[in-house]
This record gives sequence, structure tokens and C-alpha cells, in this order.
Amino acid sequence: MEWHACLDEYEKLVIRMSTPRVVIDNAVCPTATLVKVDSARRHGILLDAVQVLTDLNLSIKKAYISSDGQWFMDVFHVTDLNGNKLTDESVISYIEQSLETTDPDRSHEFDGLTALELTGTDRVGLLSEVFAVLADLQCNVVDAKVWTHNGRIASLIYVKDCNSGSPIEDSQQIDRIEARLRNVLKGDNDIRSAKTSVSMAVTHTERRVHQMMFADRDYDRKPILQHKVDLPVVTVQNWVERGYSVVNVQCKDRTKLLFDVVCTLTDMQYVVFHATINTTGDKAYQEFYIRHSDGTPISSEPERQRVIQCLQAAVERRAYEGVRLELCTVDRQALLADVTRTFRENGLNVTRAEISTTRDVALNVFYVTDAIGNLADPKTIEAVRQKIGLGKLKVKELPLVYQEKAEREEQAVGVGGTVLLSLGSIVRRNLYNLGLIKSYS
Repeated sequence: MEWHACLDEYEKLVIRMSTPRVVIDNAVCPTATLVKVDSARRHGILLDAVQVLTDLNLSIKKAYISSDGQWFMDVFHVTDLNGNKLTDESVISYIEQSLETTDPDRSHEFDGLTALELTGTDRVGLLSEVFAVLADLQCNVVDAKVWTHNGRIASLIYVKDCNSGSPIEDSQQIDRIEARLRNVLKGDNDIRSAKTSVSMAVTHTERRVHQMMFADRDYDRKPILQHKVDLPVVTVQNWVERGYSVVNVQCKDRTKLLFDVVCTLTDMQYVVFHATINTTGDKAYQEFYIRHSDGTPISSEPERQRVIQCLQAAVERRAYEGVRLELCTVDRQALLADVTRTFRENGLNVTRAEISTTRDVALNVFYVTDAIGNLADPKTIEAVRQKIGLGKLKVKELPLVYQEKAEREEQAVGVGGTVLLSLGSIVRRNLYNLGLIKSYS
């Protein structure tokens, strides 16, 4: 670290104490890379660390968090999505540089875009109507996250003007966008709770969608459908002698699970002092010792129940529901409107969507069910693939026989055909967006 000539020794000491120190170790554990972080404690520092790792689509298998006095120390056991240790030096260097930043800002990728925030009552075909309106208003969707939970929908959509490629700043056009989208969200019976807003502000997308659903009180609504299995188990107890509230979360493991839980605790103004994260097979076990930001534990039964409800909702929002469809194709105007209209016309409901565009290539993931929330009929999925294009739409979560058939069809497209999206290419695309590799293909 180079010091400016005008800094005195005290200022140098303060900088050393406030700048996180990061060690990445591939030697200690045979199955995972250890990422160790220690620094002076501040509110949100744990979330910042977890966010860096999850934004790279890394899997956190174990973690130990400890905050003693004013000092904070983490140890994360991480792998890539294939279960391998991290060996790419550019990835390791990026993690070190990002975690050593005292006030990380990784939202620059949305500079020059306009953010649309939508919440309302979910229904079959709603997303198709939203994208149709945006296409009609000459809005090009560059990136989006769409989540549904307990009959509610929240979406953060980043757009630019189709003609100029610039952010949408004209006040009359913004008013038109808000009014049209609000009418779509209202439908026939959601006049009060449907909300739309247009903003030039930039934020971390997934954290913002959590905040939107939290503000919409999705956690306090009864699910419309009761077909879910493997619901998360959350318990909260007070450790009176030490002044902590102890939160336990047990559920099926998945990527970004730790981010979702820590994000919710942080935005509810709780501070995590100690935590242990462990996974066994496909099960995740998380234990957190928390207090309010003023140092007090949870003080009432209604508050305890609210924490349980909010954490259950945070886990469920991103839980895998339905068949995963991966679309990779050259981007064009109204692409999303056409694709989601095809879903609607075939009776498919989108429960979650992740939309992104890289160098004019659309890389989109949809989770779909039938109209009442059950697993979609493979024949229906086949009809949709035929309409959109077998070489463009890949099916992930169907029985093995169907997947093998899909793979044979993709091979028939030929080496020169469209490159299909996979978990590996999602990771490569993230690294490409971060400037860590030159090509995502």
C-alpha cells in the first residue's frame, strides 16, 4: 500500500484498521477455496462480503463469522457451481480487490439505463403484458429480475430508449411509461396495491427486489397455492445471558441462499455478531447470533414471529419452482414480448425470470409452471420450444430422458448454430461483465 506524503502516522493507522484484509487460501481445504476477511466492524460489512462472492455465482459451502468487540472476521469455504476450487488468478484477484474496498460500488454496469420498479398481484400472462407495453413504448429491456411469492410480483427492469440507446429522461415519456404499466399491474382487482416507479438511481438489483417485496409485505400474505414442499424451517430464541437472539435457518441448499438471509437481516436493521454456515448434501444449516443496531436482542413475541416470517419469505422468493428454460439468442426489439406471449398462449406461468443482454446477445432464464402452479406438461414445453426455436430454448429441469432428447436436438443444430446458455456460461458471462475475461462464449 502506497501512502500519500501528507498523511501522518495516525492517519495511516486508521486506514490500516478500516481497510479489510483478505487472504485467499487453496491449500488448507481439499474441496474448497478459503476466503478469509478481517476488518473493523461496521453495519453491512458481512453483506458486502457475501455479495461479492454471490455476484460471481460462487457457492458458499461453509462459513464462520465472528465479531469480537469492534473487530470482524469471516472465513468462507467457496467453490464454483461445478464444485471446483477457484484457480483462475483473475477471479481471485477480483475477489481480493473487491473485498478490500471499504465502500464497494459494483453497480456501474447499469450506468446509462433507466430503472423501472414494479409490484402488484401476480397472474398468468402478466409478464407478457408488461414486456408488450415496454416494446410498444420503444423501451429496450437490457436487464431485469422478476420474482413472485405468495401471489405477489416484484420486478426491477433496466431499460434504454430503442432508437437512441440512451436512458429515458423525458418527463412526458416517463409519465406515459408509469401510467401504462400501472394500468397493466392493476388489472381488474389490484387498484390499491399496484405500484410503479421510474428512477435513474442505481442499486444492487437483487437486494432491491428483496426490499420491494419486503415493503409489499409478501411475507404477511397467505400463499395462493399450497403445493410447495421442503419449506424452510426458521427458529428464533433469545440467549439471555449473552444478550443475543439466536436465529436458525434450515432448508434446501441453493446458490445465493446466504445472501438472501443476510440481506434480509441487514435491511431489517439487525447486526450479525457470530454465525456458522454448513451444508450437508443438499441441506443448508445456518445459525446467526444477532442484535438490533442499538445492541439489544429481539424483545417481543410479535417481533420474533415477524423475523421468522421475513426469513422464510426471503428463502422462498428465489426457491426453484417450475421448469427452468434457458434462452440464448440474438437480441432484437420486442423479443421478450414475443417469448412471454408464447408462454402465455400455451398456458405457462412465469414464476421467476432473470434477463440480461451482453453485446446484443440475450441470455435469459425463465422458471415456468402451468396456470395453477403445477409442473408444466412436457408436451406443452415441447410446443413452446418448437415455436421459439429448438436451438434457442433449452430445457433444464425435466426428466432425464427428455433432457437427453433435447441435447440430441441441440447437437443437430450444428456447431455453427446458436451457442446455448448453461450454468458454466452464466459464470463466464458474469466474469465478462466484470471485465475479468475477454470472451463469454
